[in-house]
Amino acid sequence: MTKVFIDHQKFSTQRYGGISRYFANIIQGIKRTDNVSYQLGVIHAQNHYIQNEPLPVKGHLSDLVLNRNDRYDYRLNELYCKRLLGKADFDVFHPTYYDPYYFQQLKKPLVITIHDMTYERLPEYFWAQDPLTRQKRENILRADSIITISKTTRNDLLSFFDVDPKKVSIIYHGIDLDSPLVTEPVANLPEQYVLFVGDRSGYKNFYLFLNAVSKLTARFPDLHVILAGGGKLEVADMEFIQRLKLSDRVRHIGATDGQLTYLYQQAQLFAYPSLYEGFGLPILEAFKAKCPILLSDTDCFREVAADAAVYFNPTSLDDLVETLADTLTNTALKAQLVEKGTQRLKDFSLRKSIDQTLEVYKSLA
Repeated sequence: MTKVFIDHQKFSTQRYGGISRYFANIIQGIKRTDNVSYQLGVIHAQNHYIQNEPLPVKGHLSDLVLNRNDRYDYRLNELYCKRLLGKADFDVFHPTYYDPYYFQQLKKPLVITIHDMTYERLPEYFWAQDPLTRQKRENILRADSIITISKTTRNDLLSFFDVDPKKVSIIYHGIDLDSPLVTEPVANLPEQYVLFVGDRSGYKNFYLFLNAVSKLTARFPDLHVILAGGGKLEVADMEFIQRLKLSDRVRHIGATDGQLTYLYQQAQLFAYPSLYEGFGLPILEAFKAKCPILLSDTDCFREVAADAAVYFNPTSLDDLVETLADTLTNTALKAQLVEKGTQRLKDFSLRKSIDQTLEVYKSLA
């Protein structure tokens, strides 16, 4: 029996989010496996994906105390993880992020997942004092096995770091192909909207996207934009939207998973204009919800979506404007994209992704 220790980091900092959901999926996969077990280094967390886990501290009273400060969970869970590291009652350690608090205590094999190489490819978009780049490098050089979530990410990692290629596996993200979609309606949606999902900062190319929308308002007087997730609109976001005269066309929704599915289903188009991504899980979400997709023309997006999306030059406003307009008005093309997306989705089974991850664990134990 291989026992995997999964630490707390992203469960402590995310209520919803791709990385914590990734690890929660691994945990569910382990539960369906006879020869692998897990230990979760979380005492208390507000994370949605582990709300049914038997955490040591749960309930209304503990929530009242610990939810007062975002750092309480993090500190408590880190102390708990250090205690579990000291006991070393596991075979493989898979941290959920790159804080190297475990380096001195860890005596067992280390697996890390590299979700992207954005910091390394586009350093100009990040805070110069952010320790993540150093922490990530230290983990990469220390790891016994490295999982990358796309061929693009693996190639980038090997180009930036002197790492034995034999240590680096490609395990694509997967999505549950068997369970029916669970939707939660969102009230008062406009009839015509383009959906933008997640973070809006820097390399996500949000500003180019909204500039393109602003140039289409005369041609598409009923077109709106729905922003899902990514945190609330801040002052600079709202000022930018106001300057573009889009205040009555842009709405932000802090969507649940069910609401997000509904937003995909009702959208004219899902736009994902990032300059770079390590995979792009929303692509699979849109495929499953039968939503046509407009993507920036990047290596990773081509790798994941193939011919099941429309692409534009991510640095060209004119190209984005014309591609967006052409796709919105081409009903036959949108139907074709949905059909191709449904077929492409079959290559990204969640069960296959988890099984490959468990094989990495067993190879190290």
